Parts: sequence; structure tokens; C-alpha cells
Amino acid sequence: MKRILSLLAVFAASSAPFAVGANPPSTTAANRYPDTYYHDGGIRDLDAIGNRNVGCGRGIGNWYNLDKQVAMGKQYAQQVEQSAKVITDPVITEYVNRVGQNIVRNSDAKVPFTIKVVDSDEVNAFALPGGFFFVNSGLILAADNESELAGVMAHEIAHVAACHAAREMSRAQLANFASIPLIMVGGGIGYAAYEAAGLAIPMTFLKFSREFEAQADFLGLEYMYKAGYDPQSFIAFFEKVKAMDKKKPGTLAKAFSDHPQTPDRIQKSQEEIAKILPPRAEYIDDTSEFDQMKARLAQLENRGRILNKSHDAGRPTLRRTSSSNDDGSSSSSNSSDSPPVLKRRD
Repeated sequence: MKRILSLLAVFAASSAPFAVGANPPSTTAANRYPDTYYHDGGIRDLDAIGNRNVGCGRGIGNWYNLDKQVAMGKQYAQQVEQSAKVITDPVITEYVNRVGQNIVRNSDAKVPFTIKVVDSDEVNAFALPGGFFFVNSGLILAADNESELAGVMAHEIAHVAACHAAREMSRAQLANFASIPLIMVGGGIGYAAYEAAGLAIPMTFLKFSREFEAQADFLGLEYMYKAGYDPQSFIAFFEKVKAMDKKKPGTLAKAFSDHPQTPDRIQKSQEEIAKILPPRAEYIDDTSEFDQMKARLAQLENRGRILNKSHDAGRPTLRRTSSSNDDGSSSSSNSSDSPPVLKRRD
């Protein structure tokens, strides 16, 4: 029991809430970004992106190496592809993959990414451990420009770059170990706590703690900025989608429902943009490729709905029952054997 408590103490110290650091910026390093910004190799240093450890180090806070994360993500990605309809249109898939890979190259991710588009109306995107990334068509259609799409993708890429799923699973397993003495001492109550901890493990792929969501906000803004996009689009999109969900509940997938930023997270993101990201004269906001791809996707989805309706044509339909005329003959209001005949009244 003492060993478990000591493990918990070490874990708490090693997984303290995400902090952006307090070291003052260096004014002597000759980096590409202005000297008034950070050049200390930490998580505020934009020049150090790709060479930083943002949370994937092995230890008490993360029990899964990258190989295990890739194997685990591949297994669940196969299940996703078996249960969901993956869009195979080459124009759409190539474009979305290119946007995503550009952000990956400007991130701290240490694994290659496999990016696919899922045919779903839900405004959602999720990245599994090991870089298996799925973007719903509903998310693409909800974005007004490429920068908004890039912002959401950067947020999800940040989850993988910081190994959030592996770290959440490590925490859950540690909680399982901590609950074992409760099973011996607390009877049914302890066993219920153990079961609750076990049931929480699968959701770690899709739903993260507030601490990890805040870190994904922070890193995602850096990654999209590094790739050339306007970081304000990230905030604008989540505010817009949250308003959409208020007008039409159910627009957001359940796993994506906690992504729209709270006022506190929006304020922190605005502070990061102002203090850490040097202003640029130009940003990538929208491209003609995005507009063409989005129109193609909308056309593809509309065509799919039309085809689904045509498939319904062969299904059974309701028909009105026949009724008898005054002369004893039967007639049906739904009959199409002969055209209607006009008769004079007697």
C-alpha cells in the first residue's frame, strides 16, 4: 500500500498541470523569429518545434513507447474503417492529406500520420495513438476556409504529438492499481471503483482531460501558425460550431462536444497569440483548392443521398384500398392501369 501511495505521489509530481514556462526570452540567439520572442528551446520556442519533448517521454507519466502506440492505433483504426464509410475520392483525400501532412511537418510529432476522410455529417475529427487520423466530411463542410480546417486538424495532431492517449491510459492504469487495496478492504464499493476505472480506458482515445485539451489548444495554435495559417481562425471556428450546435443540437459528435472552447480557454488562446506568436503581414486563409474540394465533397454527398433515395424505390409502399362504385365495379385511387375518364352527369 505504501508503495502504491509513493507511486501516486511521484506521478502527481510528474504530471502537474501543463504550464507554458516562466523563463524569460533570450535576446541573444540568432533565430528566424524576432529576438523579443522565446528562444530557450522550450515549448514557447517556435524555432525548436520538432525538437521538443512535449510529453512523450517514457516514465511514470507514460508507460507506452511509440511502437506500442502505433500498434494500438493501427488496431483501432482498422475497426474504424470496418464500421465507417471512408471516402476514397482521390481529389478530396489528397487535398485533406496534404493539408494535414503540412501541419505534421511543422509539429513535434514523432510518428508518421495516416489521414483519411470519413463520410459522416457529424462535425468531428479524431486522431488515434500512433498518428491514425480521421476527419469527418461534416467538419470539412462546416469550415468556411482552409485555415479553419487546419486549426481543427492542428489541435488533433497536437494530441498525438503530446502522446495524450498514452498518458491518459497510464493514469487510468495507475488508478486501477491504486484501487486494488480498496477491493480487499472496501468490499463492493472498492470493486465498483475498480470497474469504473477500467471502463474509462477506451474513452482516452477520444476524450481528454481539461489539462490535455488546454495543451492541445496551445500546441495546435503553434503548429498552425508555423505552417502559415492565421491562428485566429482556430478560435473563430470553434465559436461558430458551438453556435451551430445551440441552433441545431446534435450537430457535434459526443466525443467532440467538449472541444468548443470555454471563455477561459478562448482567453488563454488569445493571450498566446498576442504574446508568443509574432504577427505576420500575411497568413494562409483560404485557397481555391479548398473551395473546389469542398464543392466536390458537397456534390459527392448530395449524389449519395440521391442514390439512397433511388434504392428506396424498390421497397414496399402503402396503397389505398379499393372502393366500390355505384354500379358495383371496383376502383382504386392509386390505380394507374388506365387514365381517368370524364363522364357527364345524368
